[in-house]
Amino acid sequence: MSRRAPVVTALVLLLAGCGGSADDGTATAPGPSTAELGGTLTVFAAASLTDVFTDLGERFEADHPGLDVQFNFAGSSALAAQLTQGAPADVFASANEAQMTVVTDAGMADEPQVFAANVLQIAVPAGNPAGVTGLADLAREDLTIAVCAPQVPCGAAAEDVLTAAGVTAAPDTLEEDVRAALTKVELGEVDAALVYTTDVTAAGDAVEGVDVPEAERAVNDYPIAVLADAPNPGAADAFVELVRSGEGRQALADAGFRTP
Repeated sequence: MSRRAPVVTALVLLLAGCGGSADDGTATAPGPSTAELGGTLTVFAAASLTDVFTDLGERFEADHPGLDVQFNFAGSSALAAQLTQGAPADVFASANEAQMTVVTDAGMADEPQVFAANVLQIAVPAGNPAGVTGLADLAREDLTIAVCAPQVPCGAAAEDVLTAAGVTAAPDTLEEDVRAALTKVELGEVDAALVYTTDVTAAGDAVEGVDVPEAERAVNDYPIAVLADAPNPGAADAFVELVRSGEGRQALADAGFRTP
């Protein structure tokens, strides 16, 4: 709307004269107070958030048709490494505070906020053919066991829980993220795996969960933050707000997470 014809200019002057003084501060550019969100929003999130964040991302896109939400789900340690090596992203959601600290210490995010918590559970194939009843069974040499690698939040939590229980496990495979460990159970490749309660919930009838009372000693808090150099900061702020809203907390609770 930048036509400069004299007739239009005159009309504008006439309307301004009829509309009162511009000194009242209300004659600035018209339009909505906030711009509609659009473009691409890139979210780096812990693998255990795959299902619930995918769902929230679809809701977010439905509310903002011009927005494309892209997720990178992996182990939090791998995501933190990617970010500190320069991978572009808008939001980081970690499965523990240690990996978020890697990012904040690098000056890449400020004021992360805890939005959920998770605890470990033993996942076994449907029917529990190996008869696993607790952590002590993870030391059985006749069983095939999967746990997460120590640098991954679920692996660090597993070490803490096993130490607290006085169990020396004999894992046959160390997985790069919790969903990889869960997949081994779903495919029947292992007799048991230490994963999060939420992963057992997400797997449905494919697996069963065995509660681990000692897991209460290693509860993982999940922080989320907008990254300092976010290419789409407006959408990033809005997505974090959705995650922490009543709607987001309900979605997390339905997935088995604990919420503030």
